[in-house]
Amino acid sequence: MQSLKPQGRKSISYAKYGYFFILPFFIVYVFFMIYPLINTFRLSLYGNGGSADTMVGFQNFKWILFGGSRPAKAIHEEFIRSLGNTVILWVGNFVPQIILSLLLAVWFTDSKVKIKGTGAFKVIMYMPNIITATSVCGLFLILFGNTKYGAVNAMLLDMGTITEPVRFVDNVTSSRIIVMFIQTWMWFGNTMILLMSGIMGIDLSLFEAASIDGASSGQVFFKITLPLLKPIFLYVLITSMIGGLQMYDVPYLFHEGAGQDAIRKQLETVAVFVYKHFHLTSPNYGYSAAASVILFFITGILGLLVYRFNTSSDDRAAAKSNRKKSKNSKLLGGF
Repeated sequence: MQSLKPQGRKSISYAKYGYFFILPFFIVYVFFMIYPLINTFRLSLYGNGGSADTMVGFQNFKWILFGGSRPAKAIHEEFIRSLGNTVILWVGNFVPQIILSLLLAVWFTDSKVKIKGTGAFKVIMYMPNIITATSVCGLFLILFGNTKYGAVNAMLLDMGTITEPVRFVDNVTSSRIIVMFIQTWMWFGNTMILLMSGIMGIDLSLFEAASIDGASSGQVFFKITLPLLKPIFLYVLITSMIGGLQMYDVPYLFHEGAGQDAIRKQLETVAVFVYKHFHLTSPNYGYSAAASVILFFITGILGLLVYRFNTSSDDRAAAKSNRKKSKNSKLLGGF
């Protein structure tokens, strides 16, 4: 087959200039993402201690996942507890967060409910997301401090509701509920805006047709809005799951006192476990790196499962067909 390019005209390619523009990103990515990731895998195979120069193979993984002797049993129990705390805190903040965000997104985008000042509401609801976790935890520690000087305890004591200060920070249930509330409060605005963008991308003619056919609000929500929101909802679920499994700042900062003993066991997530053994205790770099690698694989596996379960066989077949067509078009373009 003859080339379709015009004869006597030399084509000019500007692709190389695009590589120059994206080169800084890849340089930064290699130094601050790829290299630390590779080094974490390497460090997970070495022993513990300040030098971490003793090769122990998969011993750190074995101790963390399955336990064994006395020190191995202790580190195993601590990791399993931190993994359970991570799941509890993530589920406890994601479920109310997604429900509240979805309801607000539908409400703000409903053409029948003409709300004035929606822009101001969006800004107000998004603002907690830009506040630093340190400031938020400091605020809630002032409100729910263990002593009589905590704002909530002081109010309850003045009202005569209680006779002794409630130890909100130390109590398992109350401390977890507060951390879940903080996470929900900080992130529901961001989730709401993402869902709103998905709803606003739906063809308005579908809603108009449903209204003409006499569909109720519930039918429109479950038959049109939710199915067409699936791509955005999948994105929110996966990103929230990744962030939830890596939850660190709020569970770590919500405590009174100093040092590793001040960290509440009921709030010690896997990320807090990694930081504690890397920095607060006598350096246990092998444990920290092994726990990071385990968390990496857990996150990847769960992400793939969520994507698999939320993608129909028809969608996967269509994606496979598109990839095949793209490959064939590239091959034909070379003749």
